[in-house]
Amino acid sequence: MLLFILAMAGATQLTRFLPFWLPAAWLENRFVRTLRSGLPSVILLLLVVYSLKDTPVTQAPWGLPEALSLAVVVALHLWKQNALVSIAGGTALYMVLIQTGALKLLLGA
Repeated sequence: MLLFILAMAGATQLTRFLPFWLPAAWLENRFVRTLRSGLPSVILLLLVVYSLKDTPVTQAPWGLPEALSLAVVVALHLWKQNALVSIAGGTALYMVLIQTGALKLLLGA
């Protein structure tokens, strides 16, 4: 087990340090530039899709907590341009809606 942990730690560190060890010309080729510009958006989109994939939309509350929280994340990000504030705001709203049952009270379900 210890060997596995050390191997994973080494692999993680290698991926962190490798860009600094590679020649600058390798990092400026067209493929790497394309990855560097588009990959963050793709990763965020995958996280959103994965988060919403099991959302029940055919029964109460019809995915409203998720939809409202996602709307708050987008609105906060457009307003503040801060990922931490956006994620924290959306998560806080989702937890309040789920844990307190506020949405069920409003919907009468």
